[in-house]
Amino acid sequence: MKFAITGASGHIGANLCRTLIDHGHHVKALINKYTKSLDQLNLEIVNGNLLDINSLSALIKDVEIVIHLAATISINGKNDEELLDINVEGTKNLVQCLRENPVRRLIHFSSIHAIVHEPSDSVLDERRGLATEDHILYNKSKAVSEQLVLDAAGEGMDAVIINPTSVVGPYDFKPSLMGRALIQIVKRKLPGLIRGGYDWVDVRDIVDGTLKAVEKGRTGESYLLSGYWMALPDLAKMIGNLTGDQRKWTILPYWLAELGVPFLKGYAQLVGTDPLYTRESLEILKTSHRMISSEKAKNELGYNPRPLEETIRDTLDWFRSNGYL
Repeated sequence: MKFAITGASGHIGANLCRTLIDHGHHVKALINKYTKSLDQLNLEIVNGNLLDINSLSALIKDVEIVIHLAATISINGKNDEELLDINVEGTKNLVQCLRENPVRRLIHFSSIHAIVHEPSDSVLDERRGLATEDHILYNKSKAVSEQLVLDAAGEGMDAVIINPTSVVGPYDFKPSLMGRALIQIVKRKLPGLIRGGYDWVDVRDIVDGTLKAVEKGRTGESYLLSGYWMALPDLAKMIGNLTGDQRKWTILPYWLAELGVPFLKGYAQLVGTDPLYTRESLEILKTSHRMISSEKAKNELGYNPRPLEETIRDTLDWFRSNGYL
């Protein structure tokens, strides 16, 4: 088949492109700037971005499946206008192009953060509402984008939505936010850990779930692809067992970590890097839901995430063999 992919050079995109090419499919990739993760792959490049209608039209021409991965992730309160442009207006542009030039199916990548997390003491699944009024702009932008696709599906577009949790795994070239967190733990670059955690999922399982959604997903439905929730101290212990580093970590209370936010922000601005963490990222970590269910994807798609220890081991091996560790 012929696939068109936005966000092809990102973590999920780099894995997805490799899998599709290995399976003999033709891949067209929308590329804005970053290309390292796609170097030497046998794919067709379309230069442009989600705000360039002409490049979107060229991307979707003569393809069967469009996979919309491109998005801006922001948890530091910066670049709010860019975030809304790419996540919301970019999705709106792509949907409009697909209305004018329909394809067999659109796979839209949303996020676990597009779904309302409260209440936290009951299972979180696809029956929850969308967080279109969330005070964290990234969460809101992904929820609004997902609603745009649901509306298009309601009007007849064949669209399926994927909601992944916190993705880790190989071929993480930039690296991603989650990849950087693992590297910082291995290198012990963090002053300490807090007791919050994430639901961690292997990028290869996300790719497998996506390809199953292409064939088995029901039009207008969303599929939550989760893995396993684990607190940062427990994850660090798992990493220590894999690397042989048995040193204990200092566990920081949230209030102390929050006190450090202004200093980290100031230092990051001074040296021109992203802060180690922000108030928004601390809140996400603190409120991360512990009972995320992928039963719908398991039952309808045959989704089956692998053990977390296998994911972490393979991720660290990839980082090590590619000079990140």
